[in-house]
Amino acid sequence: MSVSTQLGLLLWKNFTYRRRQTLQLLVEIVWPLFIFFILIAVRVNYPPYEQHECHFPNKAMPSAGTLPWLQGILCNANNPCFRSPTPGESPGVVGNFNDSIISRLFSDAKKILLYSQNDKNLEGFKELAHALKGLQESRSEPEPLTEPGPEPGLYEVLV
Repeated sequence: MSVSTQLGLLLWKNFTYRRRQTLQLLVEIVWPLFIFFILIAVRVNYPPYEQHECHFPNKAMPSAGTLPWLQGILCNANNPCFRSPTPGESPGVVGNFNDSIISRLFSDAKKILLYSQNDKNLEGFKELAHALKGLQESRSEPEPLTEPGPEPGLYEVLV
């Protein structure tokens, strides 16, 4: 049997079925019209109002990294709307949170955790600890019985 013959028989069967079920045919025609008229009534009673162009702050996806993703969630929790484009809307920009508290905290933590043991900064702390120890020892010794004079400053003790 050819495709056109099958289609013709299917349409004839559908037409015969619809002719016998008049109530179902009316419901199938009236129901979409009813919904359409409801939409028209809502549109007439509540006309659209004009609103300015809205730019939302960028929010990084989890694939951009954990820190940018968390900053996007925490810093934009209230989802503000701006009239002008935001800095993060330019292509290739993952986040505009460089001055946020979280960014500074994580950059400081990164510096501390990735601190190299070969760094010379500890030598200054060692010298300061040695000078404070010497100052403490000089204060704990009994003072000689001499005339009181000006006490040496911290700089003189360190030298």
